[in-house]
Amino acid sequence: MKKYIIILAASFIALSGCKRDFDAVNPNAPTIASFWKTSADATKGINAVYSTFYRTASLYSRWMFYHGILKSDEGFGSGGDGGLNNLMRFNQTNYNDGLTAQTWSTLYVGVFRANQVIANVPAINMDEASKRRIIAEAKFLRALFYFNLTLYYGRPPLMLEPSQPKDVPANTTSAQAYAQVAKDLTEAIADLPTSYPASDLGRATKGAAYALLGKTYLQQKLYQPALDAFAYLVTGPGSSTYSLTADYRDNFIISKENNSESVFEIQFSENQSESTDDDVDETRINNTGTSISQFFAPPGVGFSDGAARRWVVNEFLQETTVGGAQDPRLAASFIFNNANPAGPTATIVYGQTFASRYGNGPDANGVWFRKLLNDHWKNQEGFRSPNNYRLIRYADVLLMYAECLNGLNRTAEAYPFVDRVRQRAGLATLTAAKPGLSQAQFLTQLKHERLTELAGEGWRWADLARWGDLGPALATRDADFSGFIVGKHELYPIPQSDIDLNPNLTQNPKY
Repeated sequence: MKKYIIILAASFIALSGCKRDFDAVNPNAPTIASFWKTSADATKGINAVYSTFYRTASLYSRWMFYHGILKSDEGFGSGGDGGLNNLMRFNQTNYNDGLTAQTWSTLYVGVFRANQVIANVPAINMDEASKRRIIAEAKFLRALFYFNLTLYYGRPPLMLEPSQPKDVPANTTSAQAYAQVAKDLTEAIADLPTSYPASDLGRATKGAAYALLGKTYLQQKLYQPALDAFAYLVTGPGSSTYSLTADYRDNFIISKENNSESVFEIQFSENQSESTDDDVDETRINNTGTSISQFFAPPGVGFSDGAARRWVVNEFLQETTVGGAQDPRLAASFIFNNANPAGPTATIVYGQTFASRYGNGPDANGVWFRKLLNDHWKNQEGFRSPNNYRLIRYADVLLMYAECLNGLNRTAEAYPFVDRVRQRAGLATLTAAKPGLSQAQFLTQLKHERLTELAGEGWRWADLARWGDLGPALATRDADFSGFIVGKHELYPIPQSDIDLNPNLTQNPKY
């Protein structure tokens, strides 16, 4: 993982896309019997599970950001990728290939790898505490993979043992899948540490497991168990581990990675000699960076395949700081003509002014997501960005904790946790600005708070789904939602090729 954890993904632990007889033994490949022998094997095995994060573009190298950001009302497909643009417009016709099928497949690669660790590490003769921790890491990662499978596909089959070629698992319900996620996380919590030395930064911690457990319950509107999980980080033992950074922007730059606000962070590193995104091709050098910055960067720097909707900018402009300045989170979150309130001639875009780059041309009113970019340290992008992705931040946890309290009709108790997030941005506290909100009014306000704090971080789709806000009514601010069909587009289709091969698997509604 990034700069610290060495990722080794051997061929025995991967799923292949090649068409061959999977019952035939490959005499050149390591076998389960020959591999899982030592503590070093256990470490290689768990590192291979982490490696799934950047196996091809289909997960956190690129496409998870399309699913969580561009498909929501805050973004859209803005470039020349017709397949991406159609998907973001809810006009998907190919259920066997492309973004959704490959993301599904790679998430199951991660599940497969985690299952190998969970099944085989217990028999290894090694330090018991290290063994328990490695198994707990695998359960955390399996939970994260299944969380995404459930969020985006709804009814994923649960595979909890190393898969066999002739397995034909049936769909679960979303509730069953989320229950397994919660079970994995609850079991992992007992054996995960609160922190790691520098050599192991990026591994799953107890706080990360509690935070994901809270997200899992909150996504189902199970407010009390969600509150109980988040409490570890907010009012419990973990509250001394996490804190908001003084500068909001520190959460998105490479010089401030793995800081006090980072609950779980996906580690990336730049390898100029990389030659493949296939982490099981041992004849080549794997790309341990992320390519999202090349695809999100504005024209003249990147491909601009994904951009932000202008209405999101206006959300930030509803209030100023207590000193009368623009909300600093706006410029930290987006590149646009007035990111510097002085205007296009003062706004810098990768070493040039916005005015000099775009003038009055077709991109003069464009808005681009900034948090995943590298403009803070270089004037170009590429396909191997080392900028870590902060998957779960403490500010997110504080806002979710407030949402749980409000959901339990304890609205007055929820205010202080929103106040902490707003104060960091220099805004007046919500307690002072909007006292006495009703439960419904507070939720409406919280939707605004989550947008301004977390825009462009990949959680917007989950938020809209949880709140029941997905639907054609969003077309008033995102034209793509005019094609949204209620009861269908809340979920992606299950790949038709998987259904064709598995008689126990059924397609999602209306596909």
